[in-house]
Amino acid sequence: MDTHTDTHAVALLDHLGGVHAEIQVGTDPAGRDRLLGWVAGLVPAGQVLHWSVEGTRTHGLGLVRQLRSAGQRVYEAPKPVSSRRRRGGKSDPLDAVHAARAHLAQLAHLAQLAQPAQPAQPAQPAQPAQPAPRGRAAGGTRPAVPRADGGREALRLLLVTRRHYTDTRTATINVIKSMILTADDELREQLRGCATAVQIRILRTTATSTATSTATSTATSTGVGSGVGSGAGIEAAVRREHLSHLAVMVTNLNRLVAANLRQLRDLVTDICPALLDLPGVGPVSAATLLTAWSHHGRVPTEAAFAALAGAAPVPASSGRHQRHRLNRGGDRTLNAALHTIITARRRIGHAPTRDYLTRRSNEGRNTNEILRCLKRYLARHLYRIMNATATTT
Repeated sequence: MDTHTDTHAVALLDHLGGVHAEIQVGTDPAGRDRLLGWVAGLVPAGQVLHWSVEGTRTHGLGLVRQLRSAGQRVYEAPKPVSSRRRRGGKSDPLDAVHAARAHLAQLAHLAQLAQPAQPAQPAQPAQPAQPAPRGRAAGGTRPAVPRADGGREALRLLLVTRRHYTDTRTATINVIKSMILTADDELREQLRGCATAVQIRILRTTATSTATSTATSTATSTGVGSGVGSGAGIEAAVRREHLSHLAVMVTNLNRLVAANLRQLRDLVTDICPALLDLPGVGPVSAATLLTAWSHHGRVPTEAAFAALAGAAPVPASSGRHQRHRLNRGGDRTLNAALHTIITARRRIGHAPTRDYLTRRSNEGRNTNEILRCLKRYLARHLYRIMNATATTT
């Protein structure tokens, strides 16, 4: 399926990749019901279907929820290889066919991995077993299951809004700082040497009254509109007025961020409280971990979770040099959460982390290599805790 805002393009393929039928339906409930009826009329009763859907958490989310409630097997469509995507043309039906064939390639790859090794023929010399090919060249990896709703989606929404609140607060404070920098000497001296929080409090409580008195005294002494000194008074009044508005905005954003943190802590405590007991793991980092992990069975192994986090080692050896490098792929938000946890542990003097850093430094490892190894170990530990203790619905 190729999903869009108003329409879904659907192609029905057999296990060999042959196209049997195509349809385009609307994204409203009536369109989704029409799609299910169309499929029921073409597929024999009891036939196992795999739905490979693009945009399972965006345009296709409504359909995914309906398919899941109907007991269908739903998977995320594999991301196509960029160099091959447009060779056969571009249209919504073609994209739906590509999504289905990419999923079939994944299933074929898994079936190849599951086949037992064939014994060598007696008349031929034994050959070393060759590992099954992996990656996109072999048809991709394990089919991905869409992320869960419920608590996981609530955590994602809280993280998205928190990022918006903090970014807006930072931008607002930057505007305040720039306006103070070009203010009159009286205001600058009043705020000089104060912390940002103190400046916000002063501006919120005093700027409005100062602006009113300044504008009144200016109009009385010079006459607004007379052209003699009135410009400076208007400038000061406008500056103080809007500094007050911006200070109130920052205060409101602080309240929203604090309330957001409480909600994150409560949800994480409900889903996986063991995460918050770990050193260096706060509500935001724990929520990021749970959002990426989603639910039991989505990430099959701890190695897959490390790869998802961009913490799996990437070989970078050549000749006599045998080494691994940092992985710059994967979920960078999840990778940043691992980095934050390790940084917090270094700051609080976490003994195992400190001892590991010392030992690897003595072996001649640089900081980036040590952090890569720490992220890999941390990903394994966190995955096992979530798999063992998290409760998801």
